[in-house]
Amino acid sequence: MTVRVALPQHLQTLARVAPEVQVEVEAPVTTQRILDALEGRYPVLRGTIREHGTRKRRAYLRFFACSEDVSHAPVDVALPAGVATGAEPFIVLGALSGG
Repeated sequence: MTVRVALPQHLQTLARVAPEVQVEVEAPVTTQRILDALEGRYPVLRGTIREHGTRKRRAYLRFFACSEDVSHAPVDVALPAGVATGAEPFIVLGALSGG
């Protein structure tokens, strides 16, 4: 399945890509499979979205699927059909903190 992935500006610059890329993912489409495909296609992104050793989401990055924050959801749970069919992008969003 072709999945659309929207990336924050700093990752676009690093990977030298447009704001949105497409990756091929086998069903069921999960956060884990999307990130594996993304890092496989753009190796420069390895370690920027997930930690090298633990493969856990880096702090200050959030994941959204069909307007739902899936950052803390298990990474092996199927994502909504809108993402799986390519109708909606899987969004990697750079979070901010401070006051």
